[in-house]
This record gives sequence, C-alpha cells and structure tokens, in this order.
Amino acid sequence: MSSTTTTTTTTTSLTTHLTLLTLLSATTLYCFYKSRRLKPSSPNPTTRPGKLFFISQTGTSKALAKHLHNLLISNNLPFDLVDPKTYEPEDLHNETLVIIIASTYENGNPPSNGVFLSDWLSESVEDFRVGSLLLSKCKFAVFGVGSRSYGDMFNKVGKAFSTKMRALGAVEIVPLGEGDVDEGELDREFGVWSEKVVRVLKTGEINELVAENCEEFIEESDYDEDEEEEEVETEIVDLEDIAGKSLKKKDMGMVTGNGKKNGEKVMVTPVIRASLTKQGYKIIGSHSGVKICRWTKSQLRGRGGCYKHSFYGIESHRCMETTPSLACANKCVFCWRHHTNPVGKSWQWKMDDPLMIVNTAIEEHKKMIKQMKGVPGVTAERLSEGLLPRHCALSLVGEPIMYPEINSLVDELHKRRISTFLVTNAQFPDKIVSLNPITQLYVSVDAATKENMKAIDRPLFGDFWERFIDSLKALRDKQQRTVYRLTLVKGWNTEDIDAYSSFFSIGNPDFVEIKGVTYCGTSATSKLTMENVPWHADVKAFSEALAEKSNGEYEVACEHVHSCCVLLAKVDKFKINGQWHTWIDYEKFHDLVASGKPFGSNDYMALTPSWAVYGANEGGFDPEQARYKKERNHKSSR
Repeated sequence: MSSTTTTTTTTTSLTTHLTLLTLLSATTLYCFYKSRRLKPSSPNPTTRPGKLFFISQTGTSKALAKHLHNLLISNNLPFDLVDPKTYEPEDLHNETLVIIIASTYENGNPPSNGVFLSDWLSESVEDFRVGSLLLSKCKFAVFGVGSRSYGDMFNKVGKAFSTKMRALGAVEIVPLGEGDVDEGELDREFGVWSEKVVRVLKTGEINELVAENCEEFIEESDYDEDEEEEEVETEIVDLEDIAGKSLKKKDMGMVTGNGKKNGEKVMVTPVIRASLTKQGYKIIGSHSGVKICRWTKSQLRGRGGCYKHSFYGIESHRCMETTPSLACANKCVFCWRHHTNPVGKSWQWKMDDPLMIVNTAIEEHKKMIKQMKGVPGVTAERLSEGLLPRHCALSLVGEPIMYPEINSLVDELHKRRISTFLVTNAQFPDKIVSLNPITQLYVSVDAATKENMKAIDRPLFGDFWERFIDSLKALRDKQQRTVYRLTLVKGWNTEDIDAYSSFFSIGNPDFVEIKGVTYCGTSATSKLTMENVPWHADVKAFSEALAEKSNGEYEVACEHVHSCCVLLAKVDKFKINGQWHTWIDYEKFHDLVASGKPFGSNDYMALTPSWAVYGANEGGFDPEQARYKKERNHKSSR
C-alpha cells in the first residue's frame, strides 16, 4: 500500500514538472517569436542595398537619379534604383538607406508614380498607432527638383518627403537639396549634393549626424509653415513643376540668384545661351533671339513657302523669325523648343534697347541668309531679296508681348516697312490692350475648356483661364487683323467643337488658323508621339465642323496641305463678290501706319490667288515654286 502510494506520488510529480516545463518552453518560444515580430533585427547594411527612389513626371528626376546611381555604384555603394510605383511602402521600415529624388507636379502634388508612397507616409505620420520611431533604423537624403517661378509651390514635394521621413524617426544624413531647373544650375547643384551624399556614406559620418538630426527635428516640430514658404520664393523656371500659384507682390523685388535686383537679372544665363545656340538661335543681347526658318530656306531654294505665304501673301524667303523675349508664361506640351527657354510671370530681367534688338536681329538674319549662297536652287535674285527682310514673325519662342518696350520695337520694324505678325499666348490681356497697330495679331487658343488648357498649356498663372478670356475680349477691340490660332493635338483638344465655337463671339477674330501639332521628337518635357499628330484630313474635318457651328459667320477660306493647316475667315469682311481677300497689301499697310490715322483690317486686304483657296488642286502650294518631296523611310502610324 505504502509502495503503491509512493510510486503514484512520484509519477504525478514528474507529470506535473513535465507539463510545467512544456508550458514554460512554449511560452518562451512564443515570447521570442513575438519579440522578433515586434522588434525586427537590424538588417545588415553590407548585404541589403540602399534604395534610390525617383519621383518624376517628365523624366528629369529619373535622369538625375540614374546619374547618382552610377556614381554610387562606382564608389562601391550598393543601391537599387527604384520606381516607387513598384515598391511596397510597408517594407520601408526594413530599409537602412534611402535616397529620394523628387519633382513637384501640379498644384504642389507629387508626380503620379510617387503619389502612393507620399500618401502612405502622410497617413503613417498621422496614425498614432505607428509612432515616431517606425523608420528609426533608416538613414535618408532628399533632393527636390522644381522652379522658383511657382512661388510657394517650389519643391513642395521634396520638402514634404524630408519632413515626413524625419517625423517617422528617420535620420537625414545631408540637408535637403534643392534644384531650380531654369536657373541653369541644376546639374551643378545636384552634382555638389551627390558628392556630399557619397562622402558621408563612405566616411561613416552618418552616426555623428544622428544626435544633430534629432535636435534639428525637435526645433523644427513647431515651425511656422508660412515662414518656410517666404524663404524660398524667387522667380524663374522648371521642367516639372506645373501650374502653381501667382507670385506675391513682395517677391517681385527680391534679390536674384546672381545678386542683381529689380530687373537687372540677365534672362539668358550662360547655360541657356549654350543650349539655344546649339539649336541654331542667334542670341541678341540678354533676352532676345533670331533664327532662320526652314520655310525661309525652302523659298530661297524655290521649293515653296510656308502657310503664311498661301494665306496672307508673305514672301517666306524675306521673313525674319525673332522675339524680344525668350521667356514665356506657359510650358505647353507641344512646345517645339522643348522648354529650353526661361519662363516667368512678369518682366524681371535686365532690359535691352529696342533699336539695338531690331538692328542686331536684321544683321544676324542677313548673316544666316548669306550662308545660303551656293546652296542648290538659291538664285542670286532670291538671295538679294532675302537680304532685305520685309516681314517679321514675332513668334520664334517665348512671349514677345512681355517685353516692356514691345511698342517701340514694333514701331522700329514698321519704320523699315517690315510687317509684323505677333503671337501671344493670351496670358497678358493688359498688354494686348496697350499694343500699337500690328499687321496681324494672333492669340493662341490651345484648348476649349479650362481643364484641357491647364493640361495642355501648363500655365504658371493660377488665374490663367480668366487671363485667357480677358485676352480674347481685348482682341475684339483691335481694329487691325486678328487671328485665333488653334493647334490640334489628337487625344487632347480635338473633340470640343461646341466649346471652341463659343469663343467666336468673345473675340470676334477676323481669322481662325487651325493647324495640326508638329511632332518635334521626344523630350523629357513632352510625352507627345506621332499618334497625337492629326492628318490633314482630320484638320479639314475639324475646320469644316467649326465653320458650320458659326452659322455662316465664318467659312473655310484657304489651306496649306504641306503644313497641315486650314484658315477660316469672316465672310462679311473678306469674301467680296464670291472671292476671298485674305492676302495683305503690305505697302498699303505701311502707308496707313505712317499716316497716323485710324484704320481697320478692310483697308489693307488683297485678293487671294486661286491656288491658295480651299479645295484648289494645288492644296495651297504656289505653282511658281518647284515642289520637292522628300522620301519617307519610316512606317506610317495611320
């Protein structure tokens, strides 16, 4: 009995101990498992490459990131080049090194490929469950790409990424870098910043920055956001910041990057000058330019003139293409200069004398004409005519009406009996009102709705639509020839016939030019392809439909097939006894200007030749010229 009781007690005790040991072991394993889940081990930086994110809309930031990636790899610093749209932000707490190259897009928002990452960081900062140590094992650096022309929107995205990363406990290894594209210093600024990043990573200075970074963040946690915005506002360009706010009045007199103030800044910096010169521009002074047009060369060779020759009778080989302002207030998606020119909302640069601009433009133009001597087809007669320009297209690039002395410049041209064709982008209505008589004044009408215009023109002004409408109203009061110029971009602005027709009554233009967009090759600033280029048949169909909407007020008058361009004209003014009179009597125009008396567009019109009339077999090609067709070796996209 006693033996049995002892055995039973021993067995029970052993079972109890084994059970307790099992429970303790399970608890230990569970706690260890939870500790691993809650507190992940620090990844080994030698085996886990850093992440280099590019947040880019048009390719600028991506290109910079690629350059930095090559620099990092060449210094034996392993990094992955990452498009954030393919990255899972939930993995960010596992990263030890992160570099972000970020552009600012529309209204201060990130480009589309960075929206999710940005939103995730914002939500994490606001989520009390996350805490401020989520990214405590992460070291990072941010470089923002933008333009001070957009005022308080300048590099807003880059600043936001820096602030959010620090708010989640990440350590900023170098100060936020900022690059202003159109100041011409972006590459240099990015290069200096990149070298600093590499030096910090290679020398191990990161650890020394942890305490300093924490102190900075504590100090900045209660900063005034308005104060930060005030510190960064200047004016000039960008390739990727789109449609920001208007500049504040106090900023107009700020000291610029080169230390000059109140209009003394030089518009054409050395970098911009080099870029434009490479494209064939002859830079005049500090803000003007002249360039020989391909149609000037074509008519010098007897191979046909441009659409203005067909529609208005200009002599293309005697036309000088120039501008007194290389700056513009828009960054249109179809810009044929790929946005190498500056942008701005007001005249803020050193100003050259109008007489100097005109004289130099003519001299530079003559030099370019002389270079055509000996080219096949160029006769001595046409060459001598070309050396005496009779027309000036103030539409080379930029916004000529921004130049404060535009009236004096126009007067100088008219004194030389050189006609003027001035194009404005409809953002400066007050300048249109005060403009002296122009041979033919154009307003660009690039879209029929506010939303489409914002997407196509990418204007700097926040009130761009109101400025556009006011510009059309100002055009209505002009007595000389006025034109709406429509550039059709397939897939962007070719569907709004009714909305376009509503503009007729606002500006009451004499003519409406409708032209298919010209494809100028790929660039980082425009995503247009050949698919966006309408055929001449498309332009004709659009033009006929638009004319029909006018209820007989306008009819299709002329076409130039080669330029994919069609002209609508007011019937009651320019169709006399069944014949169109869209051409210009240039000598009569100059006589009227010289008289100083008021005159209107009817006073200097001339008969349109039959070959230029819409539907003619010649398609707007002058039969006195020899047609030359190039062989096309690329496949049609039709």
